[in-house]
Amino acid sequence: MSSPTAPSVASPPNAGARLLSLDALRGFDMLWIIGAGAAVRAPGKDSDSPFLRLLAGQLEHKDWAGFAFYDLIFPLFVFIVGVSLVWSLTRTVAEHGRAQALRRIARRSALLFVLGIFYSGGLNAAWPEIRLLGVLQRIALAYAGAGLLFCFFKPRALAGICGGILVGYWALMSFVPIRDLRLDKDNVAKLAATATGSADARQLFLSTTNRVSGRFEPGYNLAHHVDFQFLPGKKYDTYWDPEGLLSTLPAVATCLLGVFAGLLLRSTNYCDKWKLIYLVSFGVAGVLLGFAWGLQFPVVKKMWSSSFVLVAGGYSALLLAAFYLVVDVWKWRRWCQPFVWIGLNPITIYVVGNLLGGYGKVATRLVGGDVKRFCDTALAAGSGDIVISVAGLALAVLFARFLYQRNVFLRL
Repeated sequence: MSSPTAPSVASPPNAGARLLSLDALRGFDMLWIIGAGAAVRAPGKDSDSPFLRLLAGQLEHKDWAGFAFYDLIFPLFVFIVGVSLVWSLTRTVAEHGRAQALRRIARRSALLFVLGIFYSGGLNAAWPEIRLLGVLQRIALAYAGAGLLFCFFKPRALAGICGGILVGYWALMSFVPIRDLRLDKDNVAKLAATATGSADARQLFLSTTNRVSGRFEPGYNLAHHVDFQFLPGKKYDTYWDPEGLLSTLPAVATCLLGVFAGLLLRSTNYCDKWKLIYLVSFGVAGVLLGFAWGLQFPVVKKMWSSSFVLVAGGYSALLLAAFYLVVDVWKWRRWCQPFVWIGLNPITIYVVGNLLGGYGKVATRLVGGDVKRFCDTALAAGSGDIVISVAGLALAVLFARFLYQRNVFLRL
C-alpha cells in the first residue's frame, strides 16, 4: 500500500489532528450539491448520446425506489459527520470530560437545526408555512443521536444499537397498520371530489377506517402517515416530508455507520492495509445486503429505508477507502486541494449559496444573456447552459479558496 509521494500542499489548521482524506471527501460531496451536478447534467440534457444521457440520469434523484449516484450525496454527508465526530468527541472527552462533549453536541446540533430552519425560509412566513424539518435539521438530529450514543456506549453496543434501529424501522414500516389512504395531491383531490360535503386531506384521513400494513409507496407508508399526523408546519411534499419524523431514526444509523468507519481509521491496532481491507469489505457487504434487503423493503431515499441505509453506507465506505488510500496512504494531495477548500467550510459554502439564490444564478448574471446566446449559436445548442453551470461551480470553488487562504474556517 505504498506509492511514490507526490508534492504535498499546504495543510489546514491543526492538520496533525485531522484526516485530510476526510476533508477532501467532504468537499467532493459538497461539490455536487453546489454546482457539479448541474455542470455534468447539462451536456446530457438534450443529447442523443446514450452515455451522456445515462450520466445525466445518475445526477437526478430517483422518483421513488432505486438508487442513483445523486441519491448518495446526502447520506454520504451524514456518514462523514459520523466519521468526524469520532475525532472531535474523542478529543473533547479526553481533554475536557464527557460533560463538555455533551454540551458541544447540544450546542452544535441546536445551532445547525436553527440554521436549517433559516435556510428553509426562516420566520418570514406565517406559522403553518414554516418548515421545521429539512436537510440541515436532519444532519443536526443525526449528529445529536449518534454523538450521544458514542459518548455513552462502547463500539460493540453501538453496533447492536445500529442493527436494532435498522431492523426496528423495518418492523415498524412493515407491520404497524396505517389508514388505507394514499396521501398525494391527485388522490386526495379525487377522493375529496366524490366525498359527501366538503372534505380536506385531514378529514379524509380521520374518516378512513380501513387499515393496511406493509405499504412502501409515496404517501402510503407509516413514515409519511406519521408526518401527516404529527409533524407541524410546512411539509416538503405537502402531506409528508422526506426528512420527516420517523425516518430520522435510520438517518441516525447512517451516522453510526460513519462512526464505525471513524473508529476503524483512528484505531492503532490495524495498519493501513487492513484498514482499507476492512473498509472495502464493509462497503461491498453493505451494498450487497442493502440491495438484497431491497427486494422486500425497497431502497427508497424518501423513506430512508433500512435497505437504503446499507446501500448508501456501503458506497460511502468505498469512497472513503478510495480517498484514504490516495490522500493519506499514498500522500497524493495536490489534485484534491479544491475539495479540501470546500470540505473545510461546507456549511458556509452551502448557506451562502442559498442566500445568493444558488451560485448558478450569480453565474447567469455574468455569462447569461448575450454570452449564452453566442455560445448556443457559435458553439452548439445547449452549450450556453454548460458555460453557466461551469461558471457557477468555479465561483463556489473560488469562494472556498478565498476563505481558505485567509484562514477563515467557520465552525458551529
